[in-house]
Amino acid sequence: MSEQPTAAVLIIGNEILSGRTQDVNLAHIARELGEIGVRLAEARVVPDIEAEIVDALNALRRRYTYVFTTGGIGPTHDDITSACVAKAFGLPFGRHPEAERRLLAYFPPEKVNAARMRMAETPEGAELIDNPVSIAPGFRVENVYVLAGVPAIMRAMFDGIKARLKGGPRLKSKSLTLFTPEGEVAEALGKIQQDHAGIDIGSYPFTRDGRYGTTIVFRGTDEAQLDSGYAQLTAWALERGVETKAEP
Repeated sequence: MSEQPTAAVLIIGNEILSGRTQDVNLAHIARELGEIGVRLAEARVVPDIEAEIVDALNALRRRYTYVFTTGGIGPTHDDITSACVAKAFGLPFGRHPEAERRLLAYFPPEKVNAARMRMAETPEGAELIDNPVSIAPGFRVENVYVLAGVPAIMRAMFDGIKARLKGGPRLKSKSLTLFTPEGEVAEALGKIQQDHAGIDIGSYPFTRDGRYGTTIVFRGTDEAQLDSGYAQLTAWALERGVETKAEP
């Protein structure tokens, strides 16, 4: 998995941290990246504070193949993501001619105002990301992709860039539910993980109809290791008479 392209998501917005808005973009991006073999390795949530955004961007863009930001590119005073990207890269910031053209063509003259035209401002040299929902574009600077926070718009933007991302072998997963408490299987999972260092093994306990159980998820690109780890866990459960259920 060390050869996989990696990614981080930077979620920007006071409304996320306050609990007023529930983020749904992270799960969508993670699923989409997994389909093309890009491993989502980190996610952060930061407030609408310039220093916090700039510091996070600089840390993440140097560590991962791709960084996707969501939120903070609208027309209001707290939409500061675009300017923060410019500052992180040390680039001039101003009106993007093509973004300006799109906005002027979309809005009737009486609806054009300074607030809306802020959405045409990008770091110098930014590559626009199309917005087929409400026209105001996102943009890319090097490995940083700046996307809207509104889920429908973010998904449309991501659909437009997905084919341009360079992925690796597709991440695959296998899941097995054991009707036994997590503590009972923990030692066995540690041994299985030690024997299968090339995959990730996650353990997710639950209570269902008064019964304790644990769903084990094997995830990686090496199908042979996935099958081997799964078989080893199945054998452990069979030896101990633990009821199992294969998950899709």
